[in-house]
Amino acid sequence: MLPALHQPVSPFAAPSDADLAVLYSAHLTELARRYAPVLAEAGYDAVLIHSGSLKKRTEFDDQYWPLRPTPHFQHWLPLGQADCALLIEPGVTPTLFWPKAVSYWERPSLPERDHWQGAFATERLDKPDDLKDLLSAKGLGAKRMAYVGEDKARASTWGFDDAAHINPFDLVGRLDRLRVYKTPYEVACIAEANRRAAIGHDAVLAAFRAGVHSELALHLRYLEATQQDDPETPYKNIVALGRNGATLHHVSYEKQARARTVDSLLLDAGATFLGYTSDITRTWVRGEGATASAFAQLIAGVEAMQLRLCADVAVGKGFETLHEDTHRQVGDILRETGLVRMSTAEMIEHKLTHSFFPHGLGHSLGLQCHDVGCALVKPKPENPYLRNTSIIEPGQVFTIEPGIYFIDFLMDELRQGPHAGAVDWPLADALAELGGVRIEDDLHVTGGPEVLQNLTRGLLPSGGGY
Repeated sequence: MLPALHQPVSPFAAPSDADLAVLYSAHLTELARRYAPVLAEAGYDAVLIHSGSLKKRTEFDDQYWPLRPTPHFQHWLPLGQADCALLIEPGVTPTLFWPKAVSYWERPSLPERDHWQGAFATERLDKPDDLKDLLSAKGLGAKRMAYVGEDKARASTWGFDDAAHINPFDLVGRLDRLRVYKTPYEVACIAEANRRAAIGHDAVLAAFRAGVHSELALHLRYLEATQQDDPETPYKNIVALGRNGATLHHVSYEKQARARTVDSLLLDAGATFLGYTSDITRTWVRGEGATASAFAQLIAGVEAMQLRLCADVAVGKGFETLHEDTHRQVGDILRETGLVRMSTAEMIEHKLTHSFFPHGLGHSLGLQCHDVGCALVKPKPENPYLRNTSIIEPGQVFTIEPGIYFIDFLMDELRQGPHAGAVDWPLADALAELGGVRIEDDLHVTGGPEVLQNLTRGLLPSGGGY
């Protein structure tokens, strides 16, 4: 826990170059402080972190995916070029080994900010393979050094012949745990990713209100508004109209416009800034009549529940406790809307809430959308998909994303089960045409007088009916 580093950063304005430079300098100092004991405890004098290798789209052609850099590399700097390496040795300025770009087919793009340049001892390489001899010339071969990176073949070309020193389990686990506690620089980057995503959400909501009926058109509207191409987004945008909102990761966009007097939109879409991600979901309904009104009531219920869960975040509380409380609140909503004629206690006992809310309440957020370090303990058997089982501590950034859905096969199981008579099936079937509801914000636990900083609220409207 690092309480001195957890002062809030404003999420409502893009960070200036000057502010970013100051935050980044402190970030590097803090990383150096954290890495020294971790390397010593794992038995290493140094670690070489690979930025990553390009991957073929398939083994049957010569096209490559855009690079997704190794997150441990991005933890230090936002350079997204393949076959770079960062040498971390306690007490020594980190060295960046940066190959020259010699391909005339493609040119790597530099980060949009240059605050990180000048922070490292930089050595340019004519080609990546030269690094092995360079490391040997520096006398590093005599030291106990680990390699962290996805490409084990590259580790071999750089002289790492012992598999035990390639992504050593103990060291990587310790480095993952370091990423749980975000520095102010990291929070500023996540906040900026939220600000950019909010612009996209606003644009898609305006298009939905105006009558755009194509998921692909809404997706493209989001990319245009955020000025980020598909590979730059932290995950494939979930743009779901109607029944598609019941598919938790719906990315097979309908391309043809569809004319419906009542329709819903579930938009789960984020953005990135200097490698850091945001993850935001809103749900809206458009139209009039009993079904639209009932679905708008459901959205309002999930919205109110999400705000209560955010307010219940407290240092020292288990995230799994919040998740379990979500099921109780889902039960209350199901009962209040008349969907299930059963007490909340009975729904919990018979696990009926799992039919409507099958996923976890949230996950850690940072350099990866589903970031590491907060799921070291397995969840209880009844919570198999919970990605955050940590005790809430200052410095954590995570999502809170409850939902209620009408997923075909889960509804079929419920309809055929012993408690089918407790469900108002005409209402459930009508609402199933609109898929489901999810509301999601990104939260930063500050540990200060204001324990919680919501990086999403205030940037865009809540879900609802229009």
